[in-house]
Amino acid sequence: MDALHPRLLVADFPACFAFYDAVLPPLLGAHRVQGSAQGPYAHWDVGDQALLVLFDRAAMAAALGEEPAAPRGDAFVCRVADVDAAYALAVRSGGTAVRPPADRPEWGPTMRTAHLRDPEGRLLEFQSY
Repeated sequence: MDALHPRLLVADFPACFAFYDAVLPPLLGAHRVQGSAQGPYAHWDVGDQALLVLFDRAAMAAALGEEPAAPRGDAFVCRVADVDAAYALAVRSGGTAVRPPADRPEWGPTMRTAHLRDPEGRLLEFQSY
């Protein structure tokens, strides 16, 4: 099970994809699990653990119902047992709601996510699958 997997929101997906696809396998023994230079998503694992995820910044903004904005930091993604409970706790603890928990079959057949911002505006995603 992946406890965490870093996700970089990128504006130039093809260039970032080409770079990470070129360096992660030889440097870290990573293998690409999903994605292509066309985006909007790609990820690499080492063994059965997620190493890095790239996600197109404009595609994420569209999924959140926001306009693409200048980078405010990358997303912090956490796999949790209960997306609804995690979201409620985070909002109660000072997070700003962005998108409430929702099923995301377009991202994976059993994917459920919720999005909020931390007190500094950094995007957080809770997910289960």
